[in-house]
Amino acid sequence: MAGNEGSQKVRIRELPWAAVDPQRHPHRLGERASAELAALIIPLVPDAKALHRRRWVDRKPVWDAIDPVTDLLVDRFGSWAAGWNWTVGEGDRDGGVVGSWCCALHSVSTPANTAALVLEALQEWRDWLEELADHFAALAPPARSAPDPRHWARACSDLVALVAERSEAQSGWHGHCEQVLSWFLSHHGLPDERARALVATAVDGSFESWRAPDQRIVASVSNRFAQALTTHG
Repeated sequence: MAGNEGSQKVRIRELPWAAVDPQRHPHRLGERASAELAALIIPLVPDAKALHRRRWVDRKPVWDAIDPVTDLLVDRFGSWAAGWNWTVGEGDRDGGVVGSWCCALHSVSTPANTAALVLEALQEWRDWLEELADHFAALAPPARSAPDPRHWARACSDLVALVAERSEAQSGWHGHCEQVLSWFLSHHGLPDERARALVATAVDGSFESWRAPDQRIVASVSNRFAQALTTHG
């Protein structure tokens, strides 16, 4: 179990692969454990009417309304759980892949129903991390030989396509795409800072919100990605 690491201390966009790697952070919730967790979430759920009043009458943001729930999940499971509400498009956070939760303003209803939705969103995020781990393993460079640059280019193209599809290439999707590419490199042994720098150089502002990259852009990014790895990696 993780230590006290609340949502104000966890910036999901900045987490390295080691913090979210499913092999390092096992997670399985049975029926009884899910019910117990839901019971802990219920008293933390904000009042739906109060949220709407705060947003539309008081004209105040409500993005932080669900933070106590995030704190609970992070305290219980570790910092990886902070991504449970990193939703597609402009939700509580911008540019994620979770579809079952929208945002506090639109997803909060009764406490019991909201708690169930939180657990669904947490599992969806966890499934994504496990899917990424499977992809990273499948895209591993050949053993006992220097990988062909074309291998790295194909891996980059595959991962860009995967993130674009899951995020629907909506607002801010490219931030998580760069993160996934750097996670892939970290998974295969590159230091985190080196991985992020290499990916930033390869992408070089080529991706945009609300637009899935065409094949020409993906090929250009993937070629730079491969060249950087084979030259400096």
